[in-house]
Amino acid sequence: MNRVLKFLAATLLPLIPAVAWAGPPYDTDDPEPTDLHHWEIYNFAAGDRMGGITQGQAGVDLNYGGLPGVQLTATLPLDYETGAGRRIARGDVEIAVKYRFVHLEKQGFSVAIFPRLILPTAGGGFGTGRVQALLPVWAQKDVGPWSIFGGGGYTINPGPGNRDFWLGGLTVARDVSRRLSLGGEVTRQGPDTIGAGGTTTLGVGGIWKLKKPFSILASAGPEWEDGRHSAGLHFYAALGLNF
Repeated sequence: MNRVLKFLAATLLPLIPAVAWAGPPYDTDDPEPTDLHHWEIYNFAAGDRMGGITQGQAGVDLNYGGLPGVQLTATLPLDYETGAGRRIARGDVEIAVKYRFVHLEKQGFSVAIFPRLILPTAGGGFGTGRVQALLPVWAQKDVGPWSIFGGGGYTINPGPGNRDFWLGGLTVARDVSRRLSLGGEVTRQGPDTIGAGGTTTLGVGGIWKLKKPFSILASAGPEWEDGRHSAGLHFYAALGLNF
């Protein structure tokens, strides 16, 4: 019996499709919504370090599969800055709805829109004091253990000295095992204020699934701003819950 079980495992396990992960910890998003009536919660810390100053956010990212193909999202952050002094205050609350309108399961292809509103709730001198909106489209193609996802959109960024801008990215990730996924990405964002430069980032990341419902997510890599000769660093780390 043991020999039969070992034979079946060796024969069938390679045929079972690997679990594909996308979205966090990458800056590039994906079109896959949270499973229906399930939660994905990320307790995260993220930021950028450039010119001796570190800026970023820490908080909770809530995602719920409210309807088939629909994900409801709310991000509740604290903003922080270190370098020339230290400050921390509540950040801008973000609300979003992901709607997957193309889902070809056999072909491993999907497309979604993920409009997001950024509300002017920040204090302590953070935020723009205006409502911002991100209007992106994301697509994904799965091939065996590989996932390629990317896209981008336009950000409406009102306020004195601010500029509307485009952003986009592309990620290639591979399921190394049923518990571990690794990937790399490249992103590009246009200038968001008058006189600023656009930014380009490279990053590597991974997701390690622990005992249910927990997982650890992390990514990091260099960042370049147009007109600067030295590179910065961007990073993301989170404890994820999926239930």
